[in-house]
Amino acid sequence: MTDAVEARKALQRQRAADLEAKVRRLLGAPGGEGRALDVGCGAGAFAYAVAPHVAEVIGIDGDEALLAAARDGAPPNATFVLGDAAALPFGYGEFDVVGCLRLLHHVRRPELVVAELARVTRPGGRILLVDQLGDIDPMVSLELDRFERSRDPSHTRLLPDADIRGFLDANDLVVLSNEIEHERRDLEQFLDIAGLEGDERERVRRMAPAPVYEIEVGWYVARKRG
Repeated sequence: MTDAVEARKALQRQRAADLEAKVRRLLGAPGGEGRALDVGCGAGAFAYAVAPHVAEVIGIDGDEALLAAARDGAPPNATFVLGDAAALPFGYGEFDVVGCLRLLHHVRRPELVVAELARVTRPGGRILLVDQLGDIDPMVSLELDRFERSRDPSHTRLLPDADIRGFLDANDLVVLSNEIEHERRDLEQFLDIAGLEGDERERVRRMAPAPVYEIEVGWYVARKRG
């Protein structure tokens, strides 16, 4: 496991109890039944959080190193597979619960990902979509995107709340609840996650808003009609 993946896994462990409690509060407890899907699972944060409450959970990601980290110590009812969030290898309505956490700002066509989340969720099923939000002022968002892209080249664009709601609405998904959290980030920890060292690390550090900075994270729970 690389240092960057280990740093990501460490952050996941720090957040695990809070995430499980939040997932239980937002989605309810399915009672150990049903199937769940974690799209863009990374090291498996959502899959781990939802696993105690479903019969089976599958995590899918395009990064084999992160999938290996997810499999290490995974719950017995969780499996992790390689795949593309914009072309999920599952049929219509296969899952009762679908989670997609902090992925949309890493993909070039987020609208395709949201469409796939809707497709694989059963009618009446629920989707938890979580992502860092862009600012309503596009110039502020552009500057933040510039910094995030320098830290992590996989970053594409932060979406404002209105865009995410638009994608959900376009796929006939009804927003049941929406929360916006202010999250404090320790710069050095996130430089570790990005695997930055030496001169490159110092260059990105100089671009940062502050040694500890605040972001907005949107949490959306939506139900598929039917």
